[in-house]
Amino acid sequence: MICIEATRDGSMVELAARNLSNVPLTFTVRARTRDMSVDGPRTITHTLPPLGSYTVMTLRDSNNRHQGNVRYSFDWAVGDKDARHDDSYLYALPFAAGSSVRVLQGYNSRLSHTGLEEFAIDFDLPEGSTVRAAREGVVAAIEESNHIGCFQDGCGKYANYIVVLHSDGTTGEYFHLQQNGALVEVGDTVERGQEIGLSGNTGHSTMPHLHFAVYRPVAWGSTQSIPVRFQGANGIIERPRRGTRYTAN
Repeated sequence: MICIEATRDGSMVELAARNLSNVPLTFTVRARTRDMSVDGPRTITHTLPPLGSYTVMTLRDSNNRHQGNVRYSFDWAVGDKDARHDDSYLYALPFAAGSSVRVLQGYNSRLSHTGLEEFAIDFDLPEGSTVRAAREGVVAAIEESNHIGCFQDGCGKYANYIVVLHSDGTTGEYFHLQQNGALVEVGDTVERGQEIGLSGNTGHSTMPHLHFAVYRPVAWGSTQSIPVRFQGANGIIERPRRGTRYTAN
């Protein structure tokens, strides 16, 4: 979805980023050099608009012999690092209307919902349950090829998920879906309450469930969860609590 290119022109090397997708991406690049100077910082985090490009940094040979070199590393995430979440928005519960579902982990749950994941929610959905869009948006990314669920380090790479970009630059992310469980395609516009996937037990998981959170991208491909409110059958849910059942309308 993103390309970082180094172009040399005599004693100068230019690092440029190109967004190859139709959604905003936030990336971080770090340059490591030998016999080269940099105008400005060597680590930069920036948001690229859809199909946009950006000159990240310009480097120059220190001795003008064209012998300096640069190595760089980068990572990225969907969304805008400067996104301002619409706190007035009431999200739909991300499961079928009329269903009553228990919360396994709410905000600040000590097992895994801390730090960047502080405002994530785990819903006790059996495998194959319908997952609904909690908010309208555009499908920005999908992974549905995995079939493994485990709890050891490194298990997160096996998660199936759907990422929906919202109009304010945040993303709604739905994790642990079953293999081939996406009911939408990248680029689709989805409506609030639309069926988008099937719940599963893939990735860093000990039992079937749906992990849902709204995020803003930060540095190095990481995302910070954001507290949101839901509209359930019995009214507004300010803070979903562990062990409580909520009914979708």
